[in-house]
Amino acid sequence: MSLFTSWFRVRFWKRVAAGFVLGALAGWLIGPDAATWFGPFGTLYVTLIKMIAVPLVFFAVLHSVSSLHGVKDVAALGGRTFAWFAATASLAVFVGLLVAHVLRPGLGVEGLTTPTGWHPKDVPEPVKVLLDIVPANPFRALSEGKILQVIFFAGLLGLALVKIGEKSARLRALAGEANDAMIQVTRFVLEVTPIGTFGLIAALVGSYGFEKLLPLATFVGALYLACALQIVFVYGGLLLTHGLNPVKFFRAAFPAMQVAFTSSSSFAAMPIALRSVVRNMGVKEEYAAFAVPLGASIKMDGCGAIYPAISAVFIAQYFHLDLQPAQYVVILLASVLGSFGTAGVPGTATVMVTLVLSSAGLPLEGIGYLVAIDRILDMMRTMTNVTGQMVVPVLVARERGILDLEVYHRASSELIVEGKPVA
Repeated sequence: MSLFTSWFRVRFWKRVAAGFVLGALAGWLIGPDAATWFGPFGTLYVTLIKMIAVPLVFFAVLHSVSSLHGVKDVAALGGRTFAWFAATASLAVFVGLLVAHVLRPGLGVEGLTTPTGWHPKDVPEPVKVLLDIVPANPFRALSEGKILQVIFFAGLLGLALVKIGEKSARLRALAGEANDAMIQVTRFVLEVTPIGTFGLIAALVGSYGFEKLLPLATFVGALYLACALQIVFVYGGLLLTHGLNPVKFFRAAFPAMQVAFTSSSSFAAMPIALRSVVRNMGVKEEYAAFAVPLGASIKMDGCGAIYPAISAVFIAQYFHLDLQPAQYVVILLASVLGSFGTAGVPGTATVMVTLVLSSAGLPLEGIGYLVAIDRILDMMRTMTNVTGQMVVPVLVARERGILDLEVYHRASSELIVEGKPVA
């Protein structure tokens, strides 16, 4: 009992870090068998996250929208949020192109082979993706976990509750109570994060080793460097221009960044990101409950901007092709607009690269070379995604005067839920 209580007295991020280190050590010592022995722990954790993601988003959006007094504020916040999504994605593309040209990851690489069974993904038509945001059957959208459709339906239902006024008072109260219940369920699931991290990392290290990384080490280094520059200098610089201390932000964002890195899933990190943005950074909950889930669906600076940009330069260098100025413009536009258009599509990063390369007229066959190390790349890409998904609500909240600066300035790396630490 003493050991059990002592474990929960350790700060949340330290427990997650311990799971990461122990998982890496177990994977290195045991090898490929680590995936069999410890992989189920990671699988269970991801399944638990998927279990809570849809109801959490539905009730959070329903409660937040139904609590608003005017639609005008929603439109202003939504427009500014999308503008910052696009602006930070554009900056991410520039960072990716710059790093790729400096490190030149495609030169000197020979003998790469495409993994067996790989074939280019089909890119959905933009009109089809936009139409798919509206659910034909909202209950089916809930059951299949189509987050954009869930957000659309929950937002529409919330607006309806606002429109009919006092007649919906009891239903609005029920939505708030359901939201509180899902927050508590989320708190339960988050306690499993260190164990899930251990299983995911042990399986990853045991399966990959280091031999698969060697031929593409420069590419991996370029992606990690570009993502680090985006997080530290771009996001940090934007916070500074808004009069906010970046150190405070990163301290508050750290738990969600950890989970994003280990799980390689924006949706896995979303519950923690939402709680961190509200409780640790001081963003108004009614806005955060809309912006953070939306960002988890369409805000992908790592997968949708940096990765396609570096991949395009890598493939051009590998095949000894010269990129023309017009192609750079296409890469920028396809990356920024495509990340919105491929929202909710499985394997978004690969779909995004397919979209960008086909738009720029580059060989699609080169994508297959990167598939073998995709899990290694996805960790840093996703951490960048999630960090951007937290930065934008903070920037918009600061601009619109709905950021609690007192909460922001006392930011903690401990995950706060309803005024209390998770543990």
